[in-house]
Amino acid sequence: MENNMGTIKRFRTVAILEGISFLVLLFIAMPLKYLADQPLAVKYTGWAHGVLFITYGLLAVPLFTRLKWPMERMYGVAIAALLPFGTFVLERKWLRSKG
Repeated sequence: MENNMGTIKRFRTVAILEGISFLVLLFIAMPLKYLADQPLAVKYTGWAHGVLFITYGLLAVPLFTRLKWPMERMYGVAIAALLPFGTFVLERKWLRSKG
């Protein structure tokens, strides 16, 4: 059971960080690039978000293999990574209450 809690905790942490990086990219870095001519904001924020996005995907695998989450949740996990605020909803709905 402790190993399962570690799996959920790691994924939950990365899900929150991935969501924050996505919002920073969309609402801070992109406006800086296009309105203030500062393309480095997108370069570095985008790089960090990309690493977190890939980590999010890799850490999602044990949720379905080790913890035996239902396969229909896989779609929710995938969609959450693509929508602004999606990972926060996922964290509250599936990770916090069912963790």
